[in-house]
Amino acid sequence: MGIFLMSLLLDTHVWIWSQVEPHRIGPKAMRRLEKAGERLFVATISSLEIARLVQVGLLELNGDLEAWIEDSIEALQGSSIGLSHQAAIGAYRLPGSFHKDPADRVLVAIAREHQLTLVTADERILNYRHVKALKATS
Repeated sequence: MGIFLMSLLLDTHVWIWSQVEPHRIGPKAMRRLEKAGERLFVATISSLEIARLVQVGLLELNGDLEAWIEDSIEALQGSSIGLSHQAAIGAYRLPGSFHKDPADRVLVAIAREHQLTLVTADERILNYRHVKALKATS
């Protein structure tokens, strides 16, 4: 069951870029992110990835992580999307061949479950024909 007809799910790096390095997002992708009628979603698995990056010192954010997450979702005029049991199981029942990264598998499964277009710069996802994807750098 789809949430909205025109909906985008941001890959973790695209969510971070949108707030910290928006110049990394290409003009076509940025137009889609800003387009009226598009619904933007960030997955809770991305919060886990961001928390890990902060904890190991690979990402530095201004202020409190919880506030950054809340403020960035608000700035995007986006919504959070959780991990359903169906998507959790689906992450390891993806059709065809897909790589082993669990967060990527979950993002793809969520996008498939809700018929979302996954905005990413990850070539492995962009080349996976079983999910709708938009190249973030185009």
